[in-house]
Amino acid sequence: MINIKTLASGSKGNAYLLSDGQSSILLECGINFREIQIATGFKASDIIGCLVTHEHKDHTKGLKDVLKNGINVYASKGTIDTEGINHHRLKKIEARKQFKIGNWIIMPFEVEHDAAEPYGFLIANGNDKLLFATDTYYVRYKFKGLTHIMVECNYSIEILDSNIVAGYTPPFLKRRLLQSHFSLENVIEFLKVNDLSKLQEIHLLHLSDSNSNEAEFKRKIQEVTGVPVYIA
Repeated sequence: MINIKTLASGSKGNAYLLSDGQSSILLECGINFREIQIATGFKASDIIGCLVTHEHKDHTKGLKDVLKNGINVYASKGTIDTEGINHHRLKKIEARKQFKIGNWIIMPFEVEHDAAEPYGFLIANGNDKLLFATDTYYVRYKFKGLTHIMVECNYSIEILDSNIVAGYTPPFLKRRLLQSHFSLENVIEFLKVNDLSKLQEIHLLHLSDSNSNEAEFKRKIQEVTGVPVYIA
């Protein structure tokens, strides 16, 4: 059974820990490694790999220290080249080419974000299948048999437009959000076209500080899916 622990989520930093009771996978390393150590009870040695979606600092801040501490990091060629780091534990992966880390089977896939070569990940362990998609405004693929979903739900178009009219949010920000981040409305449409028959839970990630509403987002996603929803 996959256990999900949020270490950080949002524009200030992102990091999540997946555990099957035997080993752990780190998703993103956008916080100081010290925080990762504390979150694992100073058992970071149990982390057998780190998956990074793209090069933005709220996802890679702790990258160098993760590598220094003996953890292999997996990312796209575009992400690694943009980071400009040469390290033997930095592993290049390709979209739609499956690979394995211990008991974890990972399938990277392309997402849509203003980054060099951003990925999402489909992660399987035993009978569990987890989808991880953040910092994307669209997911082109459909998935079957998902048991866990971790998905960005950054903003609501309705709240964003209201904030622009009120002068709280500059209009140019809307253009960037529409082309780089997942809205509540698009997340709902994405969920509706996927197989949710085995779904156990959803974790909403990377909510905007000003253009989201946790209670509303949780309620609407629960209404669509009928499963527990957690705000990261």
